[in-house]
Amino acid sequence: MSMQLPGDLDDEAQPVSEINVTPLVDVMLVLLVIFMVTAPMLTAGVAVDLPRTAAPALSPPQPPLELSMTREGGLFLGTDPLEPAGLEPKLAALHAETPDRALHLRADRGIEYGEVLRVMGLVQRAGITRIALVSTPGGDPVPER
Repeated sequence: MSMQLPGDLDDEAQPVSEINVTPLVDVMLVLLVIFMVTAPMLTAGVAVDLPRTAAPALSPPQPPLELSMTREGGLFLGTDPLEPAGLEPKLAALHAETPDRALHLRADRGIEYGEVLRVMGLVQRAGITRIALVSTPGGDPVPER
């Protein structure tokens, strides 16, 4: 069983049943060149002479402060331990540096609600008003009343 070439003469002439991919490759290369030439023109937009300003460039937002409360009563700012008496002055100093910085409060689920509110009050007295309580998804659903 050998492959028959189109020039081979046999008893009976058969049509060539192979696909010629050369024209397909040629068309694909032409389309590739067309897209490579036109793509930069589509993203250029409208030419506008923008005004100049003396304002500084916007800086990316600061990551939020992470305040953690442990069940034993420990406070951590990031990973650094913090005494309860030094919480408000430390947060006030950080707020003075970056006033629009938020705070994420991570409180252990075993802490009393009043203790969490007391710490939130200290955070607000330090001037930080953007406070978010962090939780873990997938907890128990709230029962309906």
